[in-house]
Amino acid sequence: MENIDVCYQDERFADLQMLRYRLNGFDRLSLRQKRLVYYLSQAALFGRDITFDQNGAFNLRIRKALETVYTDLNIDHHSPDFKELAVYLKRLWFSNGIHHHYGSQKFVPGFSREFLKEALHKVSELRLPLKEGQTVDEFCEEIFPVIFSPEVLPKRVNKADGEDLVLTSACNFYGEGVTQAEAEHFYAEMKADGQQEPPSYGLNTTLVKDSDGSLKELTWSVNGLYANAIRHIVRWLEKARTEAENSLQAKVIGLLIDYYNTGDLKLFDQYSIQWLKCLEGSVDFINGFIEVYGDPLGLKATWESLVEYVDEEATYRTRIISSNAQWFEDHSPVDPRFKKTEVKGVSARVICAAMLGGEEYPSTAIGINLPNADWIRARYGSKSITISNITDAYNKAAHGNGFKEEFVADAETLSMIDKYGDVCDDLHTDLHECLGHGSGQLLPGVSPDALKAYGNTIEEARADLFGLYYIADEKLVELGLLPNSEAYKAHYYTYMMNGLMTQLVRIEPGSQLEEAHMRNRSLIAHWCLENSDVMAIEKREGKSMLVIKSYEGLRDMIARLLAEVQRIKSEGDYEAARRLVEQYGVKVDAELHEEVLQRYKKLNLAPYKGFINPWLIPVTDKDGNITDIQVNYSEAYDHQMLRYSSEYGTLI
Repeated sequence: MENIDVCYQDERFADLQMLRYRLNGFDRLSLRQKRLVYYLSQAALFGRDITFDQNGAFNLRIRKALETVYTDLNIDHHSPDFKELAVYLKRLWFSNGIHHHYGSQKFVPGFSREFLKEALHKVSELRLPLKEGQTVDEFCEEIFPVIFSPEVLPKRVNKADGEDLVLTSACNFYGEGVTQAEAEHFYAEMKADGQQEPPSYGLNTTLVKDSDGSLKELTWSVNGLYANAIRHIVRWLEKARTEAENSLQAKVIGLLIDYYNTGDLKLFDQYSIQWLKCLEGSVDFINGFIEVYGDPLGLKATWESLVEYVDEEATYRTRIISSNAQWFEDHSPVDPRFKKTEVKGVSARVICAAMLGGEEYPSTAIGINLPNADWIRARYGSKSITISNITDAYNKAAHGNGFKEEFVADAETLSMIDKYGDVCDDLHTDLHECLGHGSGQLLPGVSPDALKAYGNTIEEARADLFGLYYIADEKLVELGLLPNSEAYKAHYYTYMMNGLMTQLVRIEPGSQLEEAHMRNRSLIAHWCLENSDVMAIEKREGKSMLVIKSYEGLRDMIARLLAEVQRIKSEGDYEAARRLVEQYGVKVDAELHEEVLQRYKKLNLAPYKGFINPWLIPVTDKDGNITDIQVNYSEAYDHQMLRYSSEYGTLI
């Protein structure tokens, strides 16, 4: 049975607020479906160490060392240094490593080298991640520069124009000494074979230099890198296959197992095609090396997982959108050369998350559209999800926190946002995921990776612009998705306010924008601001406020930018992508940034939110057969993280 009392807001530390999400309707699933969810959830949790290691080569050993100190009773848990170590460790857990999950910069520890060294000498050496023959002092010499020195591995993903993005990024996708030019040349040669259905080269490998200096790939598979973690994932996937709701779902799980066993990317494509066709049944999942935001070159995927079941009532909205996909494609304001003459296989559902794993935990997306391969999208379509219980938790946490009152220009606009904001946010997410990512097409011969490091930002901008353009269309009122033709203005205001101002609360003073989604929002908002007079930032009682003078004019600007961004994507125009992102998506007005930070500080809010997973506990009979799955929402954040390290730690 489910616990009734659910606290949506939980622990807060640094710039983070932990939330909880409720498994609405889980009790209505059949026993077989509950077992399927449970087995998939175990597979979701066993990939955790992979994500830590992909984010940085030292992450797992640092995590182990700090967890040892954190749980040791010989350490003074009341000292200021220990309290600072606790905050650092909680941030490390949250980000799956020592770099900020969003901003990518390395955390600055609030505890001293002397404290940590003394603490490491107090604990049992058997509990520390020492290399064979290594002393505690030697371990400190190895690890301390990574933790304490600002110049050592300062950024997990560096996207600064003009720098070697591979050598200057701390992520662990490339071996020592591999340069950006070498990596790009290596994969360009692979793509030169001109296959009509090319695999996603490099997606599931580490690129390293051999002893003779030549490059080679180390594949992530049951018999390759991350083998121990992947074997556990496969074991639970095999259990899940026995509880599949239908034969196609069983086939999908089987293909994923085959892919993990071999590392063959063509098998991954087969799995992806069958996965997007699998629309029957209530339970679904994502599991594997999927998104490439963690690689500065946008090639290699970080491991992630999401286990889900359908929110039938809310899915009505996405079914309407997906059933009209061809209309939206036909009426898009882009060049006809870049439109699909036939939109195939667009499906969308609203789901409840049952378990978050890897890159999706503790911070998760609110909407997902897959597969990512352009040729699969063009030929077979895509599958989109919007996660209702996650957005519900966000909305409840934001209610009455004073944020909108501080940054929205006037009472009339505030009232409009209160009335229509939530429904518009959900609808824009649906349009972004269901249609935006799946819209348009590449011209023949254009590589999906032609935009290189700017590809992620351009793609997110394209999907956002598609949603922004259509959320203001009368078609949505006609379809019953919006109450009237004025509601869209609420979303236009909050989106532009975020892109121009309020997302700046997420970065440190003096920083530029690095993360692809932040760059995307900044690009759209600043391009519209600087190329028209439809909106402005005005001073009101000493505060900078966004004023939109013409919502209709703003939609026209969005249409123009969508047409250009689609052209860049379709033609693979790298230089145009670089100019657009660098001019509008990267730079930060220092004076405005300082003002926004000061105003936000007074609200005493955490700019980032993440989630504590529910604890799924099997109930068994005397023969060990699972008779139910109990959902427990009471687990504390540190208990969950320490339990995960103990129960699902496979690589250290």
